Amino acid sequence: MMLKIKTWISAARIRTLPLSISGILAGTGMAIRQEIFNGQILIFALLTTLGLQILSNFANDYGDGVKGTDNEDRIGPMRALQSGIISDKEMKTGIFITAIITFILAGILIFISFETDEIFQVLLFFILGIAAIAAAIKYTVGKTAYGYRGLGDIFVFLFFGLLSTVGSFYLYSKTLTPSIWIIGSIIGLLSTAVLNVNNMRDRKSDKKAGKITMAVKLGSEKAKKYHYSLILISLGLSVIYIILHPHFLNALILIAFIPLLLHLQVVKKNKVPEDLDPELKKVALSTVFFSLIYLFSGLGF
Repeated sequence: MMLKIKTWISAARIRTLPLSISGILAGTGMAIRQEIFNGQILIFALLTTLGLQILSNFANDYGDGVKGTDNEDRIGPMRALQSGIISDKEMKTGIFITAIITFILAGILIFISFETDEIFQVLLFFILGIAAIAAAIKYTVGKTAYGYRGLGDIFVFLFFGLLSTVGSFYLYSKTLTPSIWIIGSIIGLLSTAVLNVNNMRDRKSDKKAGKITMAVKLGSEKAKKYHYSLILISLGLSVIYIILHPHFLNALILIAFIPLLLHLQVVKKNKVPEDLDPELKKVALSTVFFSLIYLFSGLGF
């Protein structure tokens, strides 16, 4: 029993959860700057996003497991279905239950944020919530799984970057500003960089299993250049944000790019894909660090 519980916890991939809330923290940072913070919105936005990430992780475990992508060639830790401790039927049940819980959390979040007469916004966010749940599942599940067609990067940028950051800010403000799109794009690019490190690490095994990621499409050297672009463009957007909002507290976000620039040196010199595994944590934590700096620096305004 304990082994199965540990396997479920492992399938939830706890180490990916901090990254998933980066957009919520960044959107909240913008709300704090405009003095429209709401604690209830923050709590349920975080819970909804964590639900989506766990749902995505379960679906990813199931999809890669039934397709045979998780095999002896895989470099990362053993997955739940791959281990045989959790069956595909049990994982499908776990996906269903997580989807229902996430939908309920999203519903509570929407009704906290909007008045009952704001029916258009309520319907829009319910549609976005359903789309996010569907996207989390379809990443690797089914014959048309977009994660197997090199489209995973777009999903991460849109849902864990723009929707998470811009959407959370809109829940606070009921309006949008050009600056929130810049912050959302930074989070989206850095989150996509995390996925790309994972895909560069698994490029050979994914190609062998028929999983076509951006790293598989581009090949080793071009995937590195793509990776440089993701991080350097996010750095450029950060500089633009600081120029548009010239406050010394805003400039603190550049601190998060120090480990990322050092990370790029490691990627440039890398010859062995397995050695990229520790770099996943570095990019993920740097993204969370960026969001936390942006969040807490807003308290000084």
